[in-house]
Amino acid sequence: MSVKNDLVSIITPAWRAEGFITETITSVQKQTFENWEMLIVDDCSPDNTRQVIKKIGKNDPRVRLICHKKNAGPAAARNTALKEAQGKWIAFLDSDDLWLPDKLEQQLAFHKLKKVHISYTQYRRINLENTKTGNLIGVAESLNYKKLLGNTAIATSTVLVDKTLTGPFIMKPIYYDDFGCWLDILRYGGKAAGLRKDLMRYRVVKNSVSRNKWRSAMEVWKTYREIEQLNILPSMYYFTQYMLNALKKYRKF
Repeated sequence: MSVKNDLVSIITPAWRAEGFITETITSVQKQTFENWEMLIVDDCSPDNTRQVIKKIGKNDPRVRLICHKKNAGPAAARNTALKEAQGKWIAFLDSDDLWLPDKLEQQLAFHKLKKVHISYTQYRRINLENTKTGNLIGVAESLNYKKLLGNTAIATSTVLVDKTLTGPFIMKPIYYDDFGCWLDILRYGGKAAGLRKDLMRYRVVKNSVSRNKWRSAMEVWKTYREIEQLNILPSMYYFTQYMLNALKKYRKF
């Protein structure tokens, strides 16, 4: 696909998302920066996710529905959208999360100033019903490959990527496809910068990937050993850093 200057392509995988997807799309439609396309990949949802998105898309052609013929998981859904993306900028937004209205405007200005491959922002958690807002989750001012290995700071729904710097990229078919992707981008000198402004709401959903702490920890370890192919000692070092950072992040709502 040809790259269109300053168009932001928003990548959203969706599965059983009928309860939240309207609110998520609305948070994009309310952006003060309006030059975007939202590529939502329905991963064979058994509910009415597809119908909800299709109805919204009829009234706003910037919202594009792409349908998988069989369930393939979030990494495959993101990759399907990435192949269709026409923007210079790639943003990620999960189907149950929300952006604050000036998220894209603020982050684009920051990203252009910093001239980095990846930028990310602060955020707060919300409960299922969006009636409770949690503490501000801080972010590192900057990250490189080694720093990211031991850090849980980057929330996928805050990420913005400059595709002219990274070139084409994909998500690996692993448990933490997003973490693996950021590592790939930073491995050979890519730069990441954190915008210390609260611009996203992360919905805490029961049984979500990130809620299973034991499974999450084991998959991070597997990423070190099997994907990044780190030796045992550096793996132990980064895993300790990861656990300490995770405890700080999750000790309060």
